[in-house]
Amino acid sequence: MAENTDALAPREEEADPHFEPVIKLTEQVDTKTLEEDEDVLFKMRAKLFRFESTSAEWKERGTGDVRLLRHKETKKVRVVMRRDKTLKVCANHVITADMRLQPNIGSDRSWVWKVAADYSETPPTSETLAIRFANSDNAAQFKAAFESAQSNNAALLGLAAAPSAEKKEEANADEAVDKDKELDPKTEEKDDSKKEEEKGEEKENESKEGKTE
Repeated sequence: MAENTDALAPREEEADPHFEPVIKLTEQVDTKTLEEDEDVLFKMRAKLFRFESTSAEWKERGTGDVRLLRHKETKKVRVVMRRDKTLKVCANHVITADMRLQPNIGSDRSWVWKVAADYSETPPTSETLAIRFANSDNAAQFKAAFESAQSNNAALLGLAAAPSAEKKEEANADEAVDKDKELDPKTEEKDDSKKEEEKGEEKENESKEGKTE
């Protein structure tokens, strides 16, 4: 009888030992990521780099999923990226109005931007970051989502800094003046027709006066 040479096939002589754990864990520990109160707006795999000013070169910071998270209460959107396997945070900052995604020289699938305060390290640091995607389409999707989040956060700041009552009155007065200056198209048409009627009447009067003379 031919011997079974399949390494994955079960063998009768093999034992299946079972060992009881010395210490049994009765309590389950919940790990908090501080992302429980946020919704994922965007998620895509990418590779992140940071510019090292001392050596004047790019250093790889991690590979993983870059996500845009919006807080359920404040509605603010931030960038969060964790490394594969270790899940260590390599990017964590709010998207602000002064950030600009610049195309990386010679590449249509990567972006570069500056961050005033990135909280992936303690204390937070000012960074110049670069992110690279698998293709240009993915990079374009990230840019669109990033700029949309930027508009969202800017609008939130505008709502927070509400104008005073005096400024509101001034704004309403200016708006009323501007509206007075603007003529409705229908009104303009009526004015033109009135002018034509007046011209017609003037011509009729002139012709009548000529006949009378």
